[in-house]
Amino acid sequence: MDKNTFTTLTPKLITAKETYSVRHKVLRKGRPLESCAFDGDDKITTFHLGAYLGDTLVAVASFYEASPEKHKVHNPVQLRGMAVLDEYHKKGYGQQLLEHGETLLKEKKYTTIWMNARVSALGFYTKLGYYKIGAIFEIPLVGEHYLLFKNI
Repeated sequence: MDKNTFTTLTPKLITAKETYSVRHKVLRKGRPLESCAFDGDDKITTFHLGAYLGDTLVAVASFYEASPEKHKVHNPVQLRGMAVLDEYHKKGYGQQLLEHGETLLKEKKYTTIWMNARVSALGFYTKLGYYKIGAIFEIPLVGEHYLLFKNI
């Protein structure tokens, strides 16, 4: 990976609405923009990160204080809405953004990240230390997912 990639990407805290431009293009193609609003987006414990190249928002991720159903986890946070614009894939931007988020979570004393990850993203997350539990499941209108966890 090009070292310049790491010096030019700027992660910033952003609002939920600022995530919509990336969420819509990557996660909600062909659906109304309103479908980019997630339950919990505006909770005081939720935070959203954006990754910028100059003035261009290229990736987003949101973190919610939430527990996974059917699993007891100490101090959990859920990753949702992780997305990188297609033209910026395979450049390390998603990894940089997620690692920045993990650093912030550690500072906030969270110990476990979990998510419902799209099957197509499994390789990305397992490379970063996430592990799956259980079988593939379907999220209506979104697609097939795995339940992933990582202790931080």
